[in-house]
Amino acid sequence: MSELITPLTKTLLAEQLVRDVPDFPTPGILFKDITPALANFDAMREVFGHFYTFGREMKPDVVVGIESRGFVLGMPLSQELGVGFVPVRKPGKLPYTTICEEYTLEYGTNALEIHIDAIAPGMRTLIIDDLLATGGTASAACRLVERLGGVVCGLSFMIELGFLKGRRLLQDRAVQGLITYP
Repeated sequence: MSELITPLTKTLLAEQLVRDVPDFPTPGILFKDITPALANFDAMREVFGHFYTFGREMKPDVVVGIESRGFVLGMPLSQELGVGFVPVRKPGKLPYTTICEEYTLEYGTNALEIHIDAIAPGMRTLIIDDLLATGGTASAACRLVERLGGVVCGLSFMIELGFLKGRRLLQDRAVQGLITYP
């Protein structure tokens, strides 16, 4: 299904504002910094319009945001969709009992956690984050949701690094990447 999601045909204002930061967080990584786009009202209104259209089609019961830029993008989207918001965080950041999922990313390994009562069985979730790279972080978030009995109805990303082929780890899920670097 992810291949069926049509890419955008016009350049978003946000794409013009994303800046490259070389060697961050480690040497050899070219970091895509979305903070200039976040600071521009018109750019973010355009981005959220696309997120909302996709989200509405997915019919989620809840939006799941991946730490930390997924919080910035996910909370307003959940409010616009009229559904709740669930944070997925790095280990030790959530105050209640959690489950944990480890994953690999392009410059190391990490883990994510979610509260054990955050997702009810059968709950449709829309996962959101700023960037899809190798797919490790997003697939770990999917596994957390599914371990709690939830259903991942779709994933939204402001940026997709297509050359890293992150969609492969997301299998046949509906994936939205607004700004794609082939």
